[in-house]
Amino acid sequence: MSSQVVEPGATTWLFVPGDRPDRFAKAARSGADEVICDLEDSVADDRKDQARRHVARWLAQGGSAWVRVNSWPTPHCEPDLTALAGLAGLRGIVLPKTEDPAALAALGRRLRPGTGILALIETAAGVLRAPAIARCPAVSRMAFGSVDFAADIDAAHDDEALLTARAALVYASRAAAKPAPVDGVTTVLDRPEIVARDAARARRLGFGGKLCIHPAQVPPAAEAFRPTEAETAQAREILAAAGRNGAGAGRSGGQMIDRPVIERARRVLARAARRGV
Repeated sequence: MSSQVVEPGATTWLFVPGDRPDRFAKAARSGADEVICDLEDSVADDRKDQARRHVARWLAQGGSAWVRVNSWPTPHCEPDLTALAGLAGLRGIVLPKTEDPAALAALGRRLRPGTGILALIETAAGVLRAPAIARCPAVSRMAFGSVDFAADIDAAHDDEALLTARAALVYASRAAAKPAPVDGVTTVLDRPEIVARDAARARRLGFGGKLCIHPAQVPPAAEAFRPTEAETAQAREILAAAGRNGAGAGRSGGQMIDRPVIERARRVLARAARRGV
């Protein structure tokens, strides 16, 4: 199964608080590939009911989004799922604190066919169970809740501390033939260069997208996942050289090229075509 080439899926995922209906349409116009209406962390407990009503109304009246529900088994999760049941605009559920594949399977049975599940991994237990979570048929894709994960393991929210967890999600996704996972948020709101840096690091590690918490983060995140002109030119040269060399290893630009290098070049050009490079 792991040899299967998987379509990468959406790159930019923008959160919008569920109790701010005035921001729903703006989020939809932000250019993000997917919008996530949030009923969990960004909504205070005394506003959960109000947020559910706002999100359900928007999804029933032409809006389209994923929804991050409250984690199972908190008392807010069941009312979230009940409020969202059957809504045509519901693209999928984002399940926080995902740890139990059986719970994901049960959730999948409750959703309409075609409704996705983004399993948000935010704890050490979730990372250790990532292979089983990724193999769950109900799961469309995994995402990394880096801020919550750092808090769970009492570590710094930095590259070194979170590298192993990030790698675990990439490996588990690939082994299960699922799209590359979505990396966590950048908490700095007014520094697009930091968003771009974080997204570029995620791409190098094998992630296929990034969670965003402000519309201004969407363009730099999207750009970081778009192959550069130099990368696409190199990929074209590799494929041209492969055509000249025929079967077996060859060389391009002073470097050896063989089957893995050629396959990666094809993936670069496929990403470039999807992103209009």
